[in-house]
Formats: sequence, C-alpha cells, structure tokens
Amino acid sequence: MTPPRNSTAVRDVASVLHPYTDARAHQRNGPLVIARGEGVRVFDEQGKAYIETVAGLWCAALGFHNERLVEAAARQMRQLPFYHGFTGRTHEPQVELAEMLLERAPVPMSKVFFANSGSEANDSAVKMIWYFNNALGRPQKKKIISRLKGYHGVTVASASLTGLPYNHKFFDLPIAGILHTACPHHYHNAHPGESEEAFATRLAEELEALILAEGPETVAAFFAEPIMGAGGVILPPATYFEKIQAVLARHDVLLVADEVICGFGRTGNYWGSQTLGLRPDILTCAKALSASYLPISAVMVSERVFEGLAEGSGGIGTFGHGFTYSGHPVPAAVAVETLKIYDEMDIIGHVRRVAPVLQEGLRRFADHPLVGEVRGVGLIGAVELVADKAARRNFDPGLRIGPRLVKHGEAQGLILRSLPNDSIAFAPPLVITAAEVEEMLARFGRALDALAVELRREAIAAV
Repeated sequence: MTPPRNSTAVRDVASVLHPYTDARAHQRNGPLVIARGEGVRVFDEQGKAYIETVAGLWCAALGFHNERLVEAAARQMRQLPFYHGFTGRTHEPQVELAEMLLERAPVPMSKVFFANSGSEANDSAVKMIWYFNNALGRPQKKKIISRLKGYHGVTVASASLTGLPYNHKFFDLPIAGILHTACPHHYHNAHPGESEEAFATRLAEELEALILAEGPETVAAFFAEPIMGAGGVILPPATYFEKIQAVLARHDVLLVADEVICGFGRTGNYWGSQTLGLRPDILTCAKALSASYLPISAVMVSERVFEGLAEGSGGIGTFGHGFTYSGHPVPAAVAVETLKIYDEMDIIGHVRRVAPVLQEGLRRFADHPLVGEVRGVGLIGAVELVADKAARRNFDPGLRIGPRLVKHGEAQGLILRSLPNDSIAFAPPLVITAAEVEEMLARFGRALDALAVELRREAIAAV
C-alpha cells in the first residue's frame, strides 16, 4: 500500500539519514514508523503491536512506558533544566547518581565521569588511558587491544576498537595504535576437538604473544564486553577471562569492561563482570542506566587510574575533557529514578526467575534445520542460522537470510535484530514476564518456519 503523500514514512525518506541502514534501499522501501509504546510492545502508526525482542537497542530495560521516569524528568526540568560540571560545578542529581553507581560497582571504584552514550564513554576511556600513562611518565604505553567482533561504539576511537568490518570500511578506520585479537567464539573458531578450556588457553597465549611482539611497554589497555553484543551475542569459553586477566596483570595492561549492554541485570547479575568474572580497572556503562529514557553514560575508574588523572591535571591545571551535557541534571535524575526502580522491583531476582524460560525456550530451536547454534545467559541470547549444520557453515551473506527472517518476524508481530553470521539476537526489556517470553518465542518459531518454507520453495524452483 502506498503511504499518503504527507505521511511520516514519506517525509522520513525525504529528510532523514538513518544510522545502520542501507540508504539506497531505504529510498526504495521506506521506514517502519513506530508511533507509541507500552510494556514490552511498540505500535506502528496503523496500530499494529510488536513485541520488541531486543528492547530497542538492548536498552529499554523498563519497557516503553514508565510514568515514574516521565515524572522524574518533568520534576527535574522544572527545578534545574540544565547545568554543567565544568570547572568544579555540580548539582544533586549528578552527585547522587555517582554515589549510587560506586555503591553498585562490581569491584571498588573511585570516581565516575558522565557522558551521553556508550560510544562517548568508551572514547573517554581511551583518552583517560592515554592521559594516565602520560601522567605516569610512560608516553610509549598507548596501544589498546580489543577483539574481532567486539563492539565499542562509533566515534573515531570507539569505532576503531569495534572489530566489525562495516564500522571500518570507507571510514578510514581503525586509527593507529588500536590492535585486535581473536574473537572468543568456540562454535566457529575452536580447532576440531578443542575443548572450551583449551580454546581459552590458546586465546590467552595469542594475546600474550601479541603484547610481547608489540612490546609490553607500549600496550596500555584491553577492552572487552563481558558478552559480545552486536558481534553476535558471543559468550566466552570457560576459563577465558581468568586466563586473559592473568596475561594483562603480567604486563601491567589495564582492563576496560564495556558494560553498555551487559550492565544493570541483563546477565542475571547486576554486572556482566560479576557473571563472567572480570575485575576491571575502568568500567563503562550506558543504555539501561536510564532505561534509555534519556541519553546518559558513565565511566567508572579505579583509585589508581583516578590518581593518575589527578596528577596529570594538577600539573597542567585542568583535566581538559568533557561534554556540554556531561552529567546533565535531567538524564541524571531519570537514571537515579531508574536505579531506584531496579532496587524496588528486585530486577536481579526477576531476571533470574524469567531467564530460564528464555534460555530453555531458545534451546528448543537447536534442532530446527536452519539453526546452527543457540547461545545465551540471563535475558540475552542468540539463534544463529546456518546453511550446513554439520559443517557449521553460514549462508552466503548476499542471500540476506537474517534480514529476511526479520521481515517474517514483523509479519508475526515481532521486531527482531539480525547480527553478523545471521545471528538473531534476543534481549527483551528486563521487565518481560514468563508468559510474554513464551509468546515471543512462539511468534519467532512461526517466523522461522515461514523462512524455511520460503527457502525450500526457492530451492525447488532453482532445480
């Protein structure tokens, strides 16, 4: 059906450059216009409801309408709609939120720096690491290692950390001094017969070889998501972070835990670092920090890192980094209210009760002819589609199997997210109920079957 001439869809195509979108295809196909939200569902402009299987962008932890957060924003806007943190200024929402984050940190942390997105938080962490080593008189110790298929954002530095080709191609990235080590995905990258523990040992040895080849005196930090999100919801093999952290400790390499997706209960603990055993020197978070009702992110630093930053700023006269909206009082007030809601509803207990329904339900798809691997923990998971189950061979990317499944999902009232290797992500709002999980999975099963029928018909027609 052709949309009305002045519809939102037509106006969008004429005016908006979309993130993570094929701009040429968008000119032909137009957008899906979302008009409102309620609970775990969003509604298009025709009123059709969709279960949001990945909470928007892994982020709408409290769903798509929470009146307490609306009121928190309105209350703060009436009292102090804006102020900044430059040159030692502050305000109550910033201080309260910093205190709450430090109280909840997975390891002892010293100070909190606020930004507006996960990308900005990780970009800020890079600058802090460089500043820290300069202040300590180690100007050569600047290289940073992240992982292939890792995702850390889209600013120049954070996109360089990201280990995905489409974040680099045509952007002239990565920048110098950013290195990538292997992706810890046992399903695809382990040698035949290699156990998870042996695979983890090999990856730790490869990381150490990289550090030694570059020179430990030049390697400053290692960035890692506890569970890799946009790269495909990839869980590390058993003993991986234990062995990786031993290597980092031997060579005085800081560990940055990117908790932008995993933080605030997603994995069944408050932090993915607790679930996977990370002991970070720096922790970045965003998304569920405010349930994504307003943009805000944070960087928590250890006392050692803070002392380096303080020493440097004492010598120069300022810590010359920050954003106009760092610690903006309105998002900070909404984040404070968000953390209070998490506490009151016992978000960790809720996730632990509902997670088995999601994980057991996803694993029921393991025998489907299109499914190669099912993986996940807590309220995050993925179903990876393959052309050959025995060989673990993915479909030709040109067939766009994942995006085709996304369209079948829309027909079933689901909004799905397709990731690399046709991995379909699941990270619904943390407030989802067991019944809603079952409904979501039933709809996904119908979409998956519809895709299988479509592919069989195409195979028959090609004979």
